Amino acid sequence: MKLKSDFIVQNIDDTQFLVPLGHEAFTGIVRSNKTAAFIVNCLKKETTKEQIVDAMCAQYDAPRETIEADVEEILGTLRSIHALEE
Repeated sequence: MKLKSDFIVQNIDDTQFLVPLGHEAFTGIVRSNKTAAFIVNCLKKETTKEQIVDAMCAQYDAPRETIEADVEEILGTLRSIHALEE
């Protein structure tokens, strides 16, 4: 899976924004927290949920189960706005 090309990522100061370009199903802007920004950055290239979880486990000191739940929640949000190619 990866982020669809009709969504761009823009960083302003320490905040990441996900912006649709001409996407009719979703017309808002998504402001990412640090966890979501990490996941979105992973999705800039083809990846899997497990690869994202592994990368987050290497970066953050948190239980794997917590990280898996966070990744699933963010992926669910991205799916709901049709931001993922799967």
